Amino acid sequence: MNPAESAAHLSPERWAAAERLLVRKALAEFAHERLITPRSLPDGRYEVTGDNGTTSYRFTATRRLLDHWQVAAESITRHRDGTELPLSALDFFIELKESLGLSDEILPVYLEEISSTLAGTCYKLTKPRITVRELAGSGFQAIETGMTEGHPCFVANNGRLGFGVHDYLAYAPETASPIRLVWLAAHRSRAAFTAGVGIEYESFVRAELGPETVERFDGILRGQGLDPEDYLLIPVHPWQWHNKLSVTFAAEVAQRRLVPLGEGDDEYLAQQSIRTFFNTSSPHKHYVKTALSVLNMGFMRGLSAAYMEATPAINDWLVQLVENDPVLKSTGLSVIRERAAVGYRHLEYEAATDRYSPYRKMLAALWRESPVPSLREGESLATMASLVHVDHEGSSFAAALIERSGLTPVEWLRGYLHAYLTPLLHSFYAYDLVYMPHGENVILVLEDGAVRRAVYKDIAEEIAVMDPQAVLPPAVERIRVDVPEDTKLLSIFTDVFDCFFRFLAAQLADEGVLAEEDFWRTVAESVRAYQEATPELEDKFRQYDLFAPEFALSCLNRLQLRDNRQMVDLADPSGALQLVGTLKNPIAGF
Repeated sequence: MNPAESAAHLSPERWAAAERLLVRKALAEFAHERLITPRSLPDGRYEVTGDNGTTSYRFTATRRLLDHWQVAAESITRHRDGTELPLSALDFFIELKESLGLSDEILPVYLEEISSTLAGTCYKLTKPRITVRELAGSGFQAIETGMTEGHPCFVANNGRLGFGVHDYLAYAPETASPIRLVWLAAHRSRAAFTAGVGIEYESFVRAELGPETVERFDGILRGQGLDPEDYLLIPVHPWQWHNKLSVTFAAEVAQRRLVPLGEGDDEYLAQQSIRTFFNTSSPHKHYVKTALSVLNMGFMRGLSAAYMEATPAINDWLVQLVENDPVLKSTGLSVIRERAAVGYRHLEYEAATDRYSPYRKMLAALWRESPVPSLREGESLATMASLVHVDHEGSSFAAALIERSGLTPVEWLRGYLHAYLTPLLHSFYAYDLVYMPHGENVILVLEDGAVRRAVYKDIAEEIAVMDPQAVLPPAVERIRVDVPEDTKLLSIFTDVFDCFFRFLAAQLADEGVLAEEDFWRTVAESVRAYQEATPELEDKFRQYDLFAPEFALSCLNRLQLRDNRQMVDLADPSGALQLVGTLKNPIAGF
C-alpha cells in the first residue's frame, strides 16, 4: 500500500467532523467531572472559557440526571476577541491545559492519543453507513466490529500508541481485517502453561491448532536440531512479534529459548479490547488474548506471565460459585472461563524491574471460552457496549433492540436489568465480590431483540473480593483487595450507574423512547425486587445503601489526564481514585 493510500481516510471534511465529535465529548465529560464549569448565557447556551480568558467555546446542551451533559455537536462554536474561529481539537486541550491539569510532560503524549483517536474516527467515517436496525439483525462479530465510539467516558479512548497506520488498518477492531496469529516455541525452562480442571497441554493445543499445524511446528523445531518436548507453544499478536519480541527479546531468539514458527491456520478478528481475538474459522474454539505493548487508555496493554499462572484457577473458582448459587443461576448468568494460560519469563528483565513493569508483560497469552457453543435455538450475541452505539441517523442500538423485541421499553429494560444488574448486586451483597462490568466486558444473549441473559468475561484480571475475612483457596488469594468501607459501593455507583446507565438513560430519553425518570424508576424497582427476594441479606443492604441520597463522583478522565502511561497504581487501585464531590443518586427518590 502506498503512503497516500494508507492515509486516504484523513480528509479535511472527515477530520473536521471527527474534531467536532471529540470536542463535544470533551465538553460533556469534562463538565461532568467538574474540570470545567460551563456558565449559562442569556440566549440559553453555555460557555466555557480557556485558561487565558480570551478564547471561549459556546454550545447548547441538555442537562440530565447524574449531572450528565448532552451537548449538541453542531451547536459548538469557538471564539476569540469577537471573532469566530474554526474548531481544533488539539488547540482545545492546549487552551484548557491548566483547567485540565495537564502537565508539560503529559500534554504531548495526550495530544498524540487524541490525534490517534481522531484518525480512528476518520476511518470509521469511511465505512458503509449501517443503521442500528440493520445491525440489530446482524451477527455477533458484525456488531463487534461495527462499534464507533469506544469507552463512553474516556475522551482519548482509541490512542493505541505504537500502532502505525499499516498496523491500524491490519489490527484495529473497526477495520475488521482477518488476522492470523504468530506462534513461538518457548523453552520450558522459562515458560509455564497452566490450565483449569480437566485440561492437559498436549490435547488442548492440538484441539486449538489442529494436528497438522502442530506437526508442522514440531518439524520446524526438529529441523533446527531441537526437541519439541522441551518447548511450549505461545500465540503472539503479529505486532508484538515484529515490533517488540524480535528486538527486545533478541537474546532469547538468538539462543533458541524462543523459536518463531510462523502463523497458525485459523483466522481471527480483533475484539473491542484490541488484544483479544475471536476465532472466525472455528467460532466454537477459544478466544485468544495476547500481550500487546501498545499504550491505550491509561495502560500499556501487556499480559503478565506471573499473573497468568493463577488465571485458570480463579476462573474455575468463580464458575463454581455461580453454579452453586441459586440467585445467580436464576438470572441465567454465565462466565466464559479463561481456561488456559501460558507465560514466558525473561529473567534478565525481571532482575532489572519491579513486578508491575511493562517489561514483564511482553509475552503471555490466555485462552478464553467462546460463548457460541452455549447458544440455544433462536439466540444471538452482542457486546453490551453496543447498547449505547448510535448510528449516523442518531438512533441507538438499544432502541433498535427494543423495537425488534415488541416489548414496551420498560419491559425490555426489566429483562436487561435482571440479566445484567441482579448478578452484580448479588455478587456484591452475598460475597463482597465485584467485577469490572463495563460494556466491553459483558456479552448479552439476545432473542428477538430481548435480553435473555448475560455473559461476564475478563475474569482473572478484573474481579476482586473486598472481604478481608473471606475464605479463598490459596490459588485465588490474589483477587482479595483492601478497599475502604466508604468506597465499596462505587463498584455499582460508578461502574454501572455513572459509567454505563448514565449514557443509556440519556440516549433513550433523547430519542423519546423512555423518559429518564422511568428508566431510573425501573432500575430502582429491579433493586427492590432483588432485595425483597433475598431478605437474609437485609443487614448488608442497610450497611451498603443503594438508595443513599448521593455518592462520590469518581472521575476517569482525571486519572488519564494526570498520568496517561499508568493511570492507576496497580499496587493500590482504590488509592488512585479521583473523587470530586458527589452526584445525586438517581434511584434515591424511589
